[in-house]
Amino acid sequence: MRGERFLESLNDGRTVWLGGTAVSGLPEHPAFKGTLTTITRLFNMLDDPALQDEVGYPVVPGGRYAHSSFLVPCTQEQLAQRSRSFSVWSKSTHGMMSRLSDYARSLVTGWYAARDQLSGLDPGFGDKITAYYEAARDNDLFLTTAIIDPQIDRSSGLDDERISERFLHVVRETGEGLVLRGAKMIATGAPYTHDFIISSFLPFRSEDRRHAHVLLVPANSPGLHIVCRESFASAQEQNHPLSAQYDEMDAVLFFDDVLVPWERVLLYGSPEDVLKLRANRTANGLAFHQNVVRYVAKLEFITGVAFAMAESIGTTGFLHIQEKLGELLTQIQVIRALVIASEAKAMPDESGVLVPDLGFIETARNVGTKLYPRAVEILQQVGGGGFVQAPSGVEDFYGPISGLMHLYYEGAGVSAEKKVQLLKLAWDLIGSPLGARHELYERFYAGDPVRGLANQYLSFDKSTLTDPVWKLLKETSRGRVPQ
Repeated sequence: MRGERFLESLNDGRTVWLGGTAVSGLPEHPAFKGTLTTITRLFNMLDDPALQDEVGYPVVPGGRYAHSSFLVPCTQEQLAQRSRSFSVWSKSTHGMMSRLSDYARSLVTGWYAARDQLSGLDPGFGDKITAYYEAARDNDLFLTTAIIDPQIDRSSGLDDERISERFLHVVRETGEGLVLRGAKMIATGAPYTHDFIISSFLPFRSEDRRHAHVLLVPANSPGLHIVCRESFASAQEQNHPLSAQYDEMDAVLFFDDVLVPWERVLLYGSPEDVLKLRANRTANGLAFHQNVVRYVAKLEFITGVAFAMAESIGTTGFLHIQEKLGELLTQIQVIRALVIASEAKAMPDESGVLVPDLGFIETARNVGTKLYPRAVEILQQVGGGGFVQAPSGVEDFYGPISGLMHLYYEGAGVSAEKKVQLLKLAWDLIGSPLGARHELYERFYAGDPVRGLANQYLSFDKSTLTDPVWKLLKETSRGRVPQ
């Protein structure tokens, strides 16, 4: 099964730091074991005859299945197949794992699909991305991105040597490839990825060529240090059902003179070309599509928890609770409608690849930065002080005060034990370190939310809205108001 092969592949000499110690035996380490068990189960779906058509496609008729994030969609049916695969994995993890590699894989697939359009950026781009896409697809590579520069001093730019020397940059070119030094953040899933897609959102200038690159960096590269945040994983699944299974580790990457072979250097030296690649409609459309499909599953899950909480304490008949629960339903329907619209309005690019409408996708990503924090707030309001009444563990149900536990923790139509389990689950969403991380993530995973909305304004054809206004004023000034 490919899930087990994935686990074995992680013992490849990579350098992962957690709590000041280099991690050995990564698949069995308690900080990663629960999450890797989840990923293993997802990977094994591709070998399950009952599920493989839901998450994958045969690379050749009757051949080995690959995940549908590698499928280049040229028809509505193929686009729906990609969407279905994202949905199956997202629902299987309740939307709590956002970087299951289907996002980064879709980015690679988009660049591959648009390789003819992008070949003008670099003569070798087409051959490099084709070879990498096929290797990633056929070897089930887990991929993630690291595209943000470290927060050292946001008031300074690359003119400041303190900044330019610590932002990831090329220190020398060799016959084998580029040697890089510096740091990148935030790489979600970094400890167990195979390769990192490395780029930057810097406002490049022509003199910034040593910082201008798009790279495919192996996780086990000598000199690459994967520095993890504190683990939120828990071995107590009954008390922390989400933290025990879905803690996607985040990490900062330190490049200590890391050699990246030329075949892994997609672009280098031209700030303008790097920005063109980052803005490619095909790649962004296919990758961001995964973001919003996953988001539907997450909103559905937190809404289900809120509904169950209200039912367990008998408040579903209260008007103010109904209003809040109705608001959660509108969140789901808004994002679901935007996903449907993006797929229905998909248009072929220059190569005939069917690309979801980025206008609807960007709207979903921008609106989403506000919806999930609001959903968390609603769940807090529904449960109120009940969240902090939960006992430290379910063990009390089997101890000397078992009778009292069953008496005083009973809910409205639900047993005391089930109600406590629900409280534990809800707290893992809104009060645990994992829950706090998820609220922060949904606010910022798509970038600066202020800039995101501003960019949507800047890229919109504003004349479609302003022309009727000026037309009306023109006609009014002539005394001919339209009927």
